[in-house]
Amino acid sequence: MKTTTNKYKRKVKILRIINRFNVGGPTYNATFLSAFIGDDFETKLIGGLPDIGESDSLYILKKYGVEPVLIEEMVRQPNLKSDRAAYKRLKQIIEEFQPDIVHTHAAKAGALGRKAAKACNVPIIVHTFHGHVFHSYFGKVKTAIFKAIERNLAKKSDAIVAISEIQKRELANTHKICPESKITVIPLGFDLYEFQERAKTERVRIRKEQSIADGDVAIAIIGRLAPVKNHAFFLNVVEKVLSETTKNVKIFIVGDGPERGFIEEKVSKINKKHNNSIKLTSWVTDVASFNAGMDIICLTSKNEGTPVSLIEAQASGVPVITTDVGGVRDILVEGETGFVIPVNNEQLFSEKLLDLVENENKRLKLSQNGWTFVEEKFHYKTLVKNMTKLYDELIERKGNETDL
Repeated sequence: MKTTTNKYKRKVKILRIINRFNVGGPTYNATFLSAFIGDDFETKLIGGLPDIGESDSLYILKKYGVEPVLIEEMVRQPNLKSDRAAYKRLKQIIEEFQPDIVHTHAAKAGALGRKAAKACNVPIIVHTFHGHVFHSYFGKVKTAIFKAIERNLAKKSDAIVAISEIQKRELANTHKICPESKITVIPLGFDLYEFQERAKTERVRIRKEQSIADGDVAIAIIGRLAPVKNHAFFLNVVEKVLSETTKNVKIFIVGDGPERGFIEEKVSKINKKHNNSIKLTSWVTDVASFNAGMDIICLTSKNEGTPVSLIEAQASGVPVITTDVGGVRDILVEGETGFVIPVNNEQLFSEKLLDLVENENKRLKLSQNGWTFVEEKFHYKTLVKNMTKLYDELIERKGNETDL
């Protein structure tokens, strides 16, 4: 429910710009901020469409009563023609809507949106880093160019939002994007109660639907089938586990993307040796129900911001094992809700996964701790409260530049 406080002379107009409406943290973040930010604010949400191989997430916005403006010109990959068209469209929307705040989410929206906002003299410009492309995406030259662009954009921003303390330190100290003083940490927020409820009610149905027997151990990895997600690492790990375990294991690869062909080929080879243990499901829209049927959820990425799949897994009471990337250490409790493994350490990842597969009591302990940890820290009400506080501080700081 929205709050009514009437702090300002009129509603504060926020134009929220997101890269694209695909399934992931940025979509949830933008949706909950648009839906629940409070009656002091009026929000218009705009963004691009998903990439090929990504699942459309507009059903999430519809669920919470948010109607976005879609900008077909805004595409994920850099493209001079489409970027110029998207920039022109953003300026047009800004001039029509006359926002007090432009808040951009993720790289493409951050670049085009902040440039357009500055050109249109928007009083307050905010950007949220949901992840970054400063390693494991591009070569050294292109990465250096992106860093230079982000440093320049940070100068145009009144505030930078990081979604974890680790990300804040990376942005300020490792990549030198802007001073720490300019960065506010506001973790992502989610509607997590449905994950806890489905964990109680949907387990039997999902396991029957996916042909998982009572004694089987079900393992899932959820995310785009792209190089940065490192499914090759995951498949090497599960092949070792399948060779050594005494349990019957079922493995689910949830998602789609450019690496699908490579993954299908590797899965086919493993399945021939291990009784068709691995299944590719493509995207699953009802993740809360799907998680209920799982026993362990993995993440093997080379680079991340705050992985939504790990938060949702813990809300579902499912233990997690992840590579040590992005803000993962801020979203689980090592040894209590899951395990964090150094990137590219297949041996240790395999050992931890095998130990969880073999030890039901250990899985149960981690399961019970997961919900307790994520319930308050990552609820959307906490996100909204923290973001409202930042907006209020920026409005007060700007003073005469606004008529609020």
